[in-house]
Amino acid sequence: RPPDPVARTGMRAAVNKSTLGLVKLAPGRHEQEFRQDVEKVRRNFGGLRQVTVVNPKGGAGKTVAVLLLAMTFGQKRGGYVLAWDNNETQGTLGMRAQQDFHTRTVRDMLRDLPSFQGARGRVGDLSQYVRAQGEGMFDVLASDESATAGEMLTAHAFGEIREVVSRFYKLIFVDTGNNVRAQNWQAAIDATDQLVVTMSARNDSAETAARMLDHLEQSGRTRLVRQAVTVVSMPSRAKDIDVPPIQRHFEARTRAVLLVPYDRLVDTGEPLRYGQLSNATLDAWL
Repeated sequence: RPPDPVARTGMRAAVNKSTLGLVKLAPGRHEQEFRQDVEKVRRNFGGLRQVTVVNPKGGAGKTVAVLLLAMTFGQKRGGYVLAWDNNETQGTLGMRAQQDFHTRTVRDMLRDLPSFQGARGRVGDLSQYVRAQGEGMFDVLASDESATAGEMLTAHAFGEIREVVSRFYKLIFVDTGNNVRAQNWQAAIDATDQLVVTMSARNDSAETAARMLDHLEQSGRTRLVRQAVTVVSMPSRAKDIDVPPIQRHFEARTRAVLLVPYDRLVDTGEPLRYGQLSNATLDAWL
């Protein structure tokens, strides 16, 4: 594997300095690609953008995808990035994220929304409800962490919360639940600029995603499906996994299919830390 692009940049600088600039190493192909990818991440989107991550099947990698996308954009773009758990019931985004000084969730924010109405509410006030992710350079808005905490979120509630967070963030990554008929799931889709379809490299995960795309097309969201990006997470062992048919199916239906390598840290279920992820994982999500 080629050296990490950041390490290679440092090595080139050291060589240039030690030879008083007489010897200059040109950027390698991997480093050039890395720079191009970072430039794409840093470009001006011209306003707020929402990326919604979907697959009605549990264990399809939605939460991990939201965290790693938010980490990637937070790290390479800097701040103003939110990862929002829009599960209709108990979600796991807050559990896989780094913990903060509080354990408040979207329910607390919904209860206190009057304090943000009109011109009221500052970014410092919002920090009481979102969880800062340190080196990840993004924030998390967690869902209920109790399976019995109140009624389902409505489409109206989603809209109210989005109106508030859109004042403080330029990029919002939304983790969705498993019920495509839920009001807050539908509201998230209606507000989506970019759809990301996640799945593990298994037939059942792919089948659920394919049926969901059928549902979206039948409900008039064909363009959203055609512009979607499919992310397939690979298992620890590729034995007995037939990836090409899955890849071909979603290449025919969505804009791109990306294969993400297995990462032991992702598989542990523990909170994710950007600095502990492998270079292969960081490159894939970039």
